[in-house]
Amino acid sequence: MRNIVYPSIGILLLLLVWQLVAAAVGMPWLLPTPQSVVTALIDNANLLAHHSIYTIVEALIGLAAATGIACLIAFVMALIPLVRKICYPLLLISQMIPIIVMAPLFLIWFGYGMLPKILVVVLICFFPIAINMIVGLSAADEQMLLFYKSLGASRGQLLRLIRLPLALPYFFSGMRIAAAYSIMGAVIGEWLGAQSGLGLLLTRAQRAFDLPLVLAAIVVIVLLSCMLFAIINLLEKKFSPVF
Repeated sequence: MRNIVYPSIGILLLLLVWQLVAAAVGMPWLLPTPQSVVTALIDNANLLAHHSIYTIVEALIGLAAATGIACLIAFVMALIPLVRKICYPLLLISQMIPIIVMAPLFLIWFGYGMLPKILVVVLICFFPIAINMIVGLSAADEQMLLFYKSLGASRGQLLRLIRLPLALPYFFSGMRIAAAYSIMGAVIGEWLGAQSGLGLLLTRAQRAFDLPLVLAAIVVIVLLSCMLFAIINLLEKKFSPVF
């Protein structure tokens, strides 16, 4: 209950301060009140739901693709030290390139469909998963590995029975970060150019100076990110040996 009550108190306090500041400023076109944002959520529920579907689909496909790529890279780098020495700097460099630079290039190369947004999500999400998986797969105690090798365990058995169970908590730690970033990545791609999605809705609302709708879209983005984060937590409790 404390995990629910304390965050709820924090959110209520934030809304109260927001309401008081907005009322004191007295300029709803500059700082809408929480009530006006809720009204915008209700009045534009169908529009927000329509654009949310595109964003969540892009985020889920991108997150799934990033997970597969990251796990493959992590397996190879953790099990083959030479590959790790060669590829680890490239992995770091990939995260030093600003997403805001790559997203327009994806639009030029692949158009305004879902693919550029999915690629942005993949580029954002695969790094935390890959790094955590590499650390997790390398976390097995060498003495333990030598002991099982002396009993005749193959490399595949060591991976399945020792390395993977130890790597699961690291994997889910990376997945939580990636899940929180996936919606943001999809919105960034849509913000720069799209046919549908919450990022497109944000740009249209900004150009129309419709601040309540802008904040309503932001609320939906936060809720979607929290939903994915909660799903990853549930999966961790079900599959991770820590629980």
